[in-house]
Amino acid sequence: MTRKKVKLAFISDDSARKATYKKRKKGILKKVSELTILCGIPACAIIANPFDSKTEVWPDLDEAKQVIERYQSSSVIDGTKNVNQESFLLQRIAKAREHLKKVRNENREKEMNIRMMEYMEKRDLPNDVSVSDLKEFEKLIEKNVKEIDNKIVALGELD
Repeated sequence: MTRKKVKLAFISDDSARKATYKKRKKGILKKVSELTILCGIPACAIIANPFDSKTEVWPDLDEAKQVIERYQSSSVIDGTKNVNQESFLLQRIAKAREHLKKVRNENREKEMNIRMMEYMEKRDLPNDVSVSDLKEFEKLIEKNVKEIDNKIVALGELD
């Protein structure tokens, strides 16, 4: 006979809640015990009893302390492997800003190329061209001339 699916919600009836607590606690402790046996790892369970002030510890308090101390000491040793969320996000932001700067420069260069080609077709510069634009045009022309010279040299080496 199959079991019906349990609705996960707060159980308002005290006696039903206590019975469920005892059954589930027993199941959890069994699972932790099986995990330690099957995988050969130290494990512990600490369960705060809502019906009693006593906190239950499995397998016993001393072994649980050993497991917790081992975990805490290993997390300090492996601290270099742990990623600090804040520093990770700051690195990502810095990389994104660098990428944005690079893309903006590429877009600016492409825009200047387009404008330069338009000016060359018309053979006239508009009156609103600034000195900084002209300096950028000069840099762009020098870069293009350098690329053409490099291509000529490369083609000359092929012959």
